[in-house]
Amino acid sequence: MAVDGQETHRSGTLKQKNKTHKTGRHRSKGQLETISKGRVSVKTISKKLRKDLSKNQRRHQANQIRQKKKDDVINRKRKIGGKNGAPHLVTVFCAHQETDVNNVVNLLKSCDESAIISQSESGLTCDISIPRFKQRFTLLLPPPDLKSILDAAKASDSIVAVLSLDEGWDAWGELCLTSLFAQGLPATTLVLQGMVDLSIKKKSESKKNLQKIIEKRFPKEKMYTLDSAQDAILLLRHLGDQKLSSIRWRDTRPHILARSVNFEPNPEQGLLGTLKVSGFLRGQPLSVNGLIHIPGYGEFQMKEIDSPPDPCPLNSHPRKKKSKADDMNIDEDKDQAMDEDINVLEVVDTAKQESLQAEAEMDPMEGEQTWPTEEEMADAEAALKDKTKKILRKVPKGTSEYQAAWILDNEEEEEESSEDESENDDDDASMQDEDNLQAREISDEEGDMASIADTNDFETISITGGQKDNYDKVHFDEEEDLEMLNKYREERMNAMFPDEVDTPRDVTARTRFARYRGLKSFRSSPWDPKENLPLDYARIFQFQNFNRTKKKVEKQEIETDVQPGMYITIHIVNVPKSFIDDYNAEKPLVLFGLLQHEQKMSVLHFALKRQQSYSEPIKSKDRLIFQTGYRSFTACPIFSQHTVGDKQKYERFFPIEGVTVASVYAPIVFPPANILVFKELPGGSHVLVATGTLLGANPDRVVVKKVVLSGHPFKIMKRQAVVRYMFFNREDILWFKPIELKTKWGRRGHIKEPLGTHGHMKCIFDGQMKSQDTVLMTLYKRIYPKWTYDVEGSKGLEITPATIGSCTYVEDYME
Repeated sequence: MAVDGQETHRSGTLKQKNKTHKTGRHRSKGQLETISKGRVSVKTISKKLRKDLSKNQRRHQANQIRQKKKDDVINRKRKIGGKNGAPHLVTVFCAHQETDVNNVVNLLKSCDESAIISQSESGLTCDISIPRFKQRFTLLLPPPDLKSILDAAKASDSIVAVLSLDEGWDAWGELCLTSLFAQGLPATTLVLQGMVDLSIKKKSESKKNLQKIIEKRFPKEKMYTLDSAQDAILLLRHLGDQKLSSIRWRDTRPHILARSVNFEPNPEQGLLGTLKVSGFLRGQPLSVNGLIHIPGYGEFQMKEIDSPPDPCPLNSHPRKKKSKADDMNIDEDKDQAMDEDINVLEVVDTAKQESLQAEAEMDPMEGEQTWPTEEEMADAEAALKDKTKKILRKVPKGTSEYQAAWILDNEEEEEESSEDESENDDDDASMQDEDNLQAREISDEEGDMASIADTNDFETISITGGQKDNYDKVHFDEEEDLEMLNKYREERMNAMFPDEVDTPRDVTARTRFARYRGLKSFRSSPWDPKENLPLDYARIFQFQNFNRTKKKVEKQEIETDVQPGMYITIHIVNVPKSFIDDYNAEKPLVLFGLLQHEQKMSVLHFALKRQQSYSEPIKSKDRLIFQTGYRSFTACPIFSQHTVGDKQKYERFFPIEGVTVASVYAPIVFPPANILVFKELPGGSHVLVATGTLLGANPDRVVVKKVVLSGHPFKIMKRQAVVRYMFFNREDILWFKPIELKTKWGRRGHIKEPLGTHGHMKCIFDGQMKSQDTVLMTLYKRIYPKWTYDVEGSKGLEITPATIGSCTYVEDYME
């Protein structure tokens, strides 16, 4: 059809028709843009700024974060040993008894003529400032004592181990390196001396042999020779430029290596006083309102932090010429000038000061508290006087006073008694027979002494009471040897028949095992961790979420002017006078500042692995010395399996292989923290028995002790059997009837009814029993650690090259 000579287009039947956008009840994007009129919501803007970045922008942002981390590491490393930081602390120790530390120190001191040297009066530290390197070093020279070496390594940036040309390190060096690896090893440098005296051929052979030895522990480290001043310069340059290792538990806490220690007793209380410790602050900033830990004495509060002059400046400033009149007044104004140089950084704020409260407050009405009576106090004083008074005793003629002290009277023998064991220990009947046998042997000895008294002439001499207690412990002690033999037998019996105990005949089973219960399944049966808690649990603290509290404490920023690298003096109040009496300036003293809550008591758990060199049995609840990070203490731990689940099985002995968990009451320490465990031997020496790490503080960890009662089939009738020797009276069978029975060959059953009155019972099983099978009943009881924490018990820890050889290990003398 044409209109005004023009043709119009008409769509056909096959014209495409697009579907309209179905917005439903919602508005379309176009409608939203029309309504908003160009306005953008705040959420959309923040979302675009946070996530909607282009590829180049994301790459640029990642480069900025990476560069910032690199700059932080470089600045932290440059600050160590620099002008505005603490000196580079280097611990030098001998890994072999034939090497000498003094030769190494003398070479390092004399290698540079422009170096500024300052030696401490005790000889513990030596400061070396080298202006051309723009670095300063502090050489720390601990005595040959394992505890001193470990304390020195806690604060050191680097360690220099002096090796021997023949065998590298000996047994003493092996112990030191093992302990340092377990505690946390800083950057290590291996040094050799005497290489210049060898020929070229022997020099190459010696290097190859030593390289094979050190590859076991230091696969990537190289050895440095130190025989000349040139070698000493290269060693110092290497120490200043080497990559430093990060020890997490140390770097997250402020710590100070004491360079000077002064004690001022309080005028009111002479047994307490103020301790002033000066040193370079390392790690994290220190707040005067926080707490400080003194090894072997616990936690204390501070009242002031000062900033005295730097004792080892990088550059020595020349003094100005003074007139004669000024020289005459030098001594008078010396103290005044020193006081003017000291700058007070912080003074304690009592409103913000951290409390020393270690235990939770208990309600005094919940339990009765007994106090010693006047009669008990008088008896105690009389017993104290009896130890020193003279005793008249009849002895054979010619007997000295020392020999007379070992001759026992009949009255003394009757008064002696052994210590009672804990109620958790299961005593076998064989142990009682051995005690009776030993008592008969003692009575035979008394008869022999009586026959001697009848045939010999006697004389009366006076001896000092208590002299026999001072006998040298190195000699053979029959009681200690018998105790160790009993431990070996108990350990072997526990390995052969795990958790099996004999049902007592003199006490009913329902009374002996009243605190035990049966479980359908050890893995899945519920056990309420808050049920029947001991009284000690009212004294400890617990976190709702330990990991969340740990992260919050570590991220907490401290507002203080005391920054790492500063030379400061901290004033610690209410320190006992016994500290300064026991203080030895020749041994390193490292003080640590505590994080929040770390002075409060809780239940700590350590994952430990036993040292293969120590083969003697370690029974649960034996006293051990723990060194966890910065804190050392003694405690009697309980051992349990390290498994996944809500219940952990109690271990009677420390297993030789595998990892076990030790639980103790101790102040809270936030992980990570490395653990070293020592044990005191009967001779008084100490030995390293285990190493590990801290798991955390969790009082709700359920440690369950397993007890297995065994019975023997008397008559078997297909699935039914008459069992005896599990119980010995009818009432016990009815009491334990609901508990399921198992056999060593895999049968399961239950008690049907008792037979007679002497402990026979009819049982039904899920299959045919064998005549050689054994019927078992498993009972469980929750175990708690004992409150045996003692911070002062670790002060006697001392392991030297002389005592390491006295640690003998008994292989097996069970026969």
